[in-house]
Amino acid sequence: MYKGGFNGFGGGNQMQNLMRQAQKMQEEMQKAQAELEETEVEGASGGGLVKVTMTAKKVVTNISINPDAVDTEDMTMLEDLIIAALNDGYAKAEEIYNEKMGAFGGLGL
Repeated sequence: MYKGGFNGFGGGNQMQNLMRQAQKMQEEMQKAQAELEETEVEGASGGGLVKVTMTAKKVVTNISINPDAVDTEDMTMLEDLIIAALNDGYAKAEEIYNEKMGAFGGLGL
């Protein structure tokens, strides 16, 4: 005997509420994604000799190298400082990303 509803969902009103909630969550997620694109973090190494600026979505926007970090006899050190600064920035960006997007539980709406 059919009593209406949507296979145990209790009718159209509950389904509409679920759809509204899903749409609201999608809008909030899009807003959080936009904030991540605008939020900048700075990674640094060598006591600030090398600085990397990136968005919280891990897009590098600037690299700053203090001339004191440049030793043409030891370019490996400079390369290591750049890598360390990038990794520092990525770690900070990841932290912000997880704060903003963690509430969505990995949903890819």
